[in-house]
Amino acid sequence: MPVILAPTSENIALCAERLRRGLSVGVPTETVYGLGCDSSSEAAVAEVYAMKSRPQSNPLIAHVLDIAMAKKAVVGWDVRAQRLADAFWPGPLAIVLPRRAEICALSVGGRSSVAVRAPAHPVARALLEAFGRPISAPSANRSGRLSPTSAAHVAEEFAAFADLPILEGGPCEVGLESTVLDLSRARPMILRPGAITRKDLEPLIGPVAVSEIGHQGTSPGTSAQHYAPETLSELVDEKNLASRLDLLTERVAVVAFAGTRVPSHHELFAMPRHAGAYAQLLYATLRRADAAGVTTIIIVPPSEHGGLWDAAHDRIRRATAYAPRK
Repeated sequence: MPVILAPTSENIALCAERLRRGLSVGVPTETVYGLGCDSSSEAAVAEVYAMKSRPQSNPLIAHVLDIAMAKKAVVGWDVRAQRLADAFWPGPLAIVLPRRAEICALSVGGRSSVAVRAPAHPVARALLEAFGRPISAPSANRSGRLSPTSAAHVAEEFAAFADLPILEGGPCEVGLESTVLDLSRARPMILRPGAITRKDLEPLIGPVAVSEIGHQGTSPGTSAQHYAPETLSELVDEKNLASRLDLLTERVAVVAFAGTRVPSHHELFAMPRHAGAYAQLLYATLRRADAAGVTTIIIVPPSEHGGLWDAAHDRIRRATAYAPRK
């Protein structure tokens, strides 16, 4: 199993040295845990793609310490980017702009742009400061599966990689991946929803478009099926839950608000009604449901919308967009 390290200055220095040698490390952020590598190294990035079994067309976010580091990674840092960074960095907002050579082409799927983000987690920031360069860090999970929100989740995902160090950072505060905002086009567009919403962005930069779920685009995590449990999962509205469960004779897991009535031979995995708590616990709860030995996971979507609820809806729609798996 990989080794989970306390985030001491010695261990952070050890991990920074590992990055310099072209190797990867598990790193906590406030959103989810990432599998970090040197953004400038084709070999290091290739290793991360291979570890995750991630298609090389799926770009990686480059994590930076601050605006100064971001400007060395991108071209066209304008007044909009400055306003957004001043307002939301460090935090869960990734900004897409044309990339500089500092960011290797492989890390962005050969595209001309890159998403950059300054994470708020103190351990991630300490590692960035020790390393001194951008760190590409996709979620530390196998491609398409549930993102990890604890160091233990990362260790489970990469159990075969005994030499992988994982910096302990506790449970992720946000629990869902960052908002990805494309500033490389005339009208800014949210490519992936997260904790920073259109309502937050528009007072600073004007009208913002929102992309629809489709094929993998210029943002990580935008394929139609993503963030999915191993167990076949389906989305069932609350009004249809009882009738759907009546048709299922085998035990199933139901992920729904606390208090939802579920027949005793099925199992309820209760979710809180507060948006922040729901987002923080979503992936961990789906992991528990995945480990429950059921044939099906039913996710009852929240009736609430707006803010983090929209990001949660995005993730559970992708988790239940079933396609045959190899």
